[in-house]
Amino acid sequence: MRPYPPARRQDTVEDLHGHRVADPYRWLEDPDAADTKAWLAAQEKLFRKVMEPLPAREGLRRRLGELLGAGSVGAPTWRGGRRFFMRRAPGQEHPVLYTAGPDGSERVLIDPIALDADGTTTLDGWQPDKEGRRLAYKLSSGGDEESLLYVMDVASGERVEGPIDRARYSTIAWLPDGEAYFYTRRLPARDVPEGEEQYHWRVYLHRVGTEPDTDDALIFGDGMDKTNYYGVSVSRDGRWLTVSASQGTAPRNDLWIADLSASPPEAPELRAVQVGVDAGTGLRVGRDGRAYIFTDRDAPRSRLCVTDPADPSYETWRDLVPQDPEAVLTDFAILDDLDRPVLLAGWTRHAISEITVHDLETGARLGTVPTPGLGSISGIVEHPEGGHEAWFGYTDNVTPSSVMRYDARTGETAPWASSPGTVEVPEIETRQIVYTSRDGTEVRMLVASRPGLSGPRPTVLYGYGGFNVSLTPSYSASILAWVEAGGVYAVANLRGGSEEGEEWHRAGMRDRKQNVFDDFHAAAEKLIADGLTTPSQLAISGGSNGGLLVGAALTQRPDLYQAVVCSAPLLDMVRYERFGLGETWNDEYGKADDPEEFGWLIGYSPYHHVHAGTAYPAVLFTTFAGDTRVDPLHARKMCAALQHTTASDAPVLLRDEPEVGHGSRSVSRSIALMADTLAFMAAQTGLALPDELTRDLIAG
Repeated sequence: MRPYPPARRQDTVEDLHGHRVADPYRWLEDPDAADTKAWLAAQEKLFRKVMEPLPAREGLRRRLGELLGAGSVGAPTWRGGRRFFMRRAPGQEHPVLYTAGPDGSERVLIDPIALDADGTTTLDGWQPDKEGRRLAYKLSSGGDEESLLYVMDVASGERVEGPIDRARYSTIAWLPDGEAYFYTRRLPARDVPEGEEQYHWRVYLHRVGTEPDTDDALIFGDGMDKTNYYGVSVSRDGRWLTVSASQGTAPRNDLWIADLSASPPEAPELRAVQVGVDAGTGLRVGRDGRAYIFTDRDAPRSRLCVTDPADPSYETWRDLVPQDPEAVLTDFAILDDLDRPVLLAGWTRHAISEITVHDLETGARLGTVPTPGLGSISGIVEHPEGGHEAWFGYTDNVTPSSVMRYDARTGETAPWASSPGTVEVPEIETRQIVYTSRDGTEVRMLVASRPGLSGPRPTVLYGYGGFNVSLTPSYSASILAWVEAGGVYAVANLRGGSEEGEEWHRAGMRDRKQNVFDDFHAAAEKLIADGLTTPSQLAISGGSNGGLLVGAALTQRPDLYQAVVCSAPLLDMVRYERFGLGETWNDEYGKADDPEEFGWLIGYSPYHHVHAGTAYPAVLFTTFAGDTRVDPLHARKMCAALQHTTASDAPVLLRDEPEVGHGSRSVSRSIALMADTLAFMAAQTGLALPDELTRDLIAG
């Protein structure tokens, strides 16, 4: 497909650790430069020219809208007899936060569309106080995720204070009575070196109604690593404060605890629980006064221990729920209003969720919690004041989000809340396939298709493979629309994720990142070998770290894939640390200023492995102008490199969207994005989608 918008090539070459590294499109790193804006405008024009004639797009938008018409519902959070929950009704652009009192009457607390009719404001997080009288919540706009923190009076719905800025990723830990809370906040830009404005978090105590810039008490974080993320929590009785610190997204953390009955909240005497240990550990003090420690220390699939919060040293930990040899422990809840109090333990077994029941004192397994099917469970919720009930979210490939209620007195599970809309879901068949990667490792993949179809079919292979993220079954309008049209959709549980525990994660990070790409290639080869698809019918898709995955896939095995959707990707792994939140990912990928780690990065960095004379697959890059996590420059530079270099006629396109970022977005924008990406892959792989009048491939 020629010609592409012109993009000048600079003779920019750096010597890095003895390697000559070319960067001909560095000028595209500046989004405000006139040349970059002109290039983006030309790319937008090209994108529209190629995509708008595709008749499938409108049919897809309608069908995706129908499938998303189910809406959504989240598990409740209980405080003082009041419950708080999220729900999105059909036709709503964003989930809405509700509260309901003891009589069950519901009331809207926060509706993002009511705050911003354009739909670019998102609710980033919320936390009611321990009595359910006040609510801390965070809002951001335009996709920047730069959360502004507010406090609301729940009874009146009136704002009590805010905004407090620089509260991105802040956890909120209320003290009893709702007059003060611990939270995390970045230092102001004037107090940090230039270029480090996205870092330097601290933990503060804030009293409601006071001035945060002058009155907040600094609790923790001074002089520590600039990329540290902090988490704070306070026990139900207000006695125990815990503070966690992790260097960026590293799979380990340091942990401290303070007895607030022995030291004031403005100056808590923090005692180390775990410092300098290569493990992830959390601590929660229960209503029984015991400290429950959730950890992967000496247990890569995680275990639950108990100890005395007054002396939580490692030597005192006692296994309550030990590590399982196959399943990964993910969650727990305590039900103590029973003759025999129990603990519920949530697990994923090869990416499928389950819940077991244990004696609270001894940990002995007593049984299981019935679940609706082979799907995903999220957020096992208990009453913080105690009780015999638990709630959890549930979804699978054909079930929109729902909430189940478990009664420990009867041992029964029953539906408690379902998505508010009705939807006609196509019949699909999902099976789990085990295949062998390049080094002999067994990997699993979930494959969805219509029952009874045979022969090679247009197929989408999706993966992520990083940051300990587990890909489990869930309701997906895009998967359903693709499968309904006769395609196959596969989700690979690659190394780098958490499907098989922390060892599985670490087998796909740092110097072992190539394992992730090998797992992905092997998944594609398995689909082809089993007769499900062919290279000319196979599309791959991934976003963020998954964008890096498909970027590496298309440069390492361009012969294996017909089309690629690469969304919000990391692609220049030599310079990734300089932009967005890049430095917080050093532990996942490595640092370019370290000679050995630079070798890992340059070994697979997609931007640096675009070679002249190679016939690359069709590629659609999707970027979001408000993205403050992964800078869109990665996709811009890679797009220019592929357009200049590819020897094939397959299109290389860029879809750049304003006023959205890396995270949540309105439903209508999600539908538009999904319709474009599915239509692109369908046109390339030959899948006939709703209302499609022709099956002509994109030719320009």
